[in-house]
Parts: sequence; C-alpha cells; structure tokens
Amino acid sequence: MSSFRTLNDVDVKGKRVLLRVDLNLPIENGVVTDTTRIDRVRQTIDEISEKGGKVILLSHLGRPKGQVKEADSLRQIIPSLEKVLERKITFADDCIGQSAAAVVNDMMNGDISLLENTRFHEEEEKNDPAFTHELAKNGDIFVNDAFSAAHRAHASTEGLAHILPAFAGRAMQAELDALRAALLNPSRPVMAIVGGAKVSTKLDLLGNLVSVVQYLVIGGGMANTFLAAQRKSVGKSLCERELVDTARAILAKATGENCAIILPLDGVVARKFEAHAPSQIINIDHVEAEDMILDVGPKTIAHVIELMETCRTLVWNGPFGAFELPPFNAGTNAIAKRAAQLTKEGGLLSVAGGGDTVAALNQANVATQFSYVSTAGGAFLEWLEGRTLPGVAALQR
Repeated sequence: MSSFRTLNDVDVKGKRVLLRVDLNLPIENGVVTDTTRIDRVRQTIDEISEKGGKVILLSHLGRPKGQVKEADSLRQIIPSLEKVLERKITFADDCIGQSAAAVVNDMMNGDISLLENTRFHEEEEKNDPAFTHELAKNGDIFVNDAFSAAHRAHASTEGLAHILPAFAGRAMQAELDALRAALLNPSRPVMAIVGGAKVSTKLDLLGNLVSVVQYLVIGGGMANTFLAAQRKSVGKSLCERELVDTARAILAKATGENCAIILPLDGVVARKFEAHAPSQIINIDHVEAEDMILDVGPKTIAHVIELMETCRTLVWNGPFGAFELPPFNAGTNAIAKRAAQLTKEGGLLSVAGGGDTVAALNQANVATQFSYVSTAGGAFLEWLEGRTLPGVAALQR
C-alpha cells in the first residue's frame, strides 16, 4: 500500500473535485508554446471525468503577487487545454466567490471547468485559512496533481488538503513513485549526476546525495570549483573560488560515507564562449591560463559510462557542459544516450529532472527513454535535497 492516498482510494462519481494542476505554462503573444504540463495531467483529468466526477481545475500562472493582471490570466490557456483534452472547458473569472460558484453549480457529472489564477489573491501564497475555506466551498474532495508546486505551502497546494479529503493525482503518484524508487529505497549501486553552473545553488543537494549514493558524478561549472579545491588550474573557466573550502568539506564527507566523487579526467577547452569556437581536448591537469573548460572529454565520458554500467539506479540533475553550444554538448549527449540504452535494456532505473536537464535530454533525443523525467524544477531539487515538501506531506495517510 502506498503511503499517500491516490485516486484508487476514492469514488469521485457525482463529486466536485478540486484538482490542483500546474498550468504555469510558457506563453508568447497570448499563445501557449509548450503543453507538456497539460499532457502530464491529462490522465488524471480524463479519469475523474470518465468516472463521473466534476473536474474543477485550480492553478497559478506567473507571479501576479495578488494583483489581477491580464498577462497572467488563465483564460489564455483555454484553447490549448481544450485541444489537448479534446473537450469543452468552462471558465470562471475568479477562483472564489460568486463567479466561481456559478460555474461550478452549473456543472454536470464529467464536466471540466477552469477557475482563474489562484495567485490573483495574495492570500494564496500566505496559505490564509479564510481564503482556503473559500476555495474549499466549491469542492467535495481535493486532488493534487501538481508536484512542481508541492514545495510551496500555499492554500491551493497544501491548505486544501487539511479541509477536504485529499488524494494524489496520477501524475503526482507517478512522480512520487519514481523519486522514492530512486532515493528512498533504491536498487544499488546508485549513481547521481549533478551538473550545472554553480556549487552554491546545490550545496544542500550535494550534502544529501553523498550519504545515499555510491557514485556522485559532478559536471558543468560546478566541477571546476571542485578541481580548484584540488589545487588544479581551471584557467578562465566558471569557478566559485570562494567555495573551494566548502568543496573540500564535501569531498571529505563523501570519503567518510564511502561515496566516490567522480570529477573530469579531461576536458574540451576553448578561448571563446560561443558555438563552434576553436577547441581542443586536454588532460584536466594541463588547463592553461586562457582556457575555459566547456565540456568533459572522451576519457571522462568513458569512465562515467563504465561506472554507470555497474549501477542499478541513476539520478540526474544538470548537464556536463555548455550543452546549448555545439560541440560542447557531446559529453552530455553521449552519457545520456548510454543511460537511455541501459534503461531500455532493463538494467537501469533512470530518473532525471530540472529545467536544463530536461532541455539537454530533449536535445539528445532520449528524454522519453528514461524511466522518469520530472518537469518540476524547485520541487524536484528540494526532494533530492531530502526536504519535506508541504504539498506531499499533506497527502500522507
């Protein structure tokens, strides 16, 4: 039995279901440019509707900070929502009050409605009890399918779960199952790949991972700080020199936890930070003063893949190099493709997340081949850091 309640635990027929989703979508000139988050919650919406529930969608969009702003209105989401769901959606121009109640009261079993941006009320982010009760007036049960907002203790993500019977939607359920399998009770050995620009943004993540994984592979600009901590030259590479002592402490902690930290053995260096800049592959001990390390080299790629082939679980957050600029995407692409192949063969559980990570895996054309790829940003990172997410804790049995 799962430790959190799911749609398996409730009969939604005839019930008003307040369904928290994340429709904080990219919009250009009033048009949604990426419907991935709608695609993710379609299963939950369809299931509730097909079982005779009244689906009442709650979401935020942007950062209106309690002000009604047309640029942040969920009304502009309707065409994309209707296209993906292949259903007519009714819209209320507020998430509480008479306009919301009028739309909900007119719903028949199986209908779907969308209420206006919850963040048009400043009480949303304050998790104000009175506002939460106003939201709850339009529902009989609460279903949370917005893991990407679960690290926020807001009225529509956490507060409602203390007023109405609360359940995880199918996307939330899949995310929690994948993350728990990867970190709480993983098949070992476990490898974590952590990349990106700065160590400072992932100190808690690194501190948590060294105690739960067997191999911690550090890439991107972060690796340069660790190389500097080992008194290696990193030239003009991105490097947080003020954190070298912190990097040394993490290295020492890893040793005490029997976690092997894997750093680059070689790198692809250039003198200019631009696509197709003249570059060369050098041993990591031979970085010159004018060099910038922009990707890992073939020795590092081979070493990481060799270790990965001995592992049963992979957790990935952050690219190896400046993957947006070819040819400095080669390291990320090669390792991602091998991870995808191992996953396909059934030998590896692979879980990845974070905005740059998703973009990098999409660029390598392997995102759909990982066991699970999270579209959550902050929530995914906080989970990896070992923090309790309010929106998840509220769903516990």
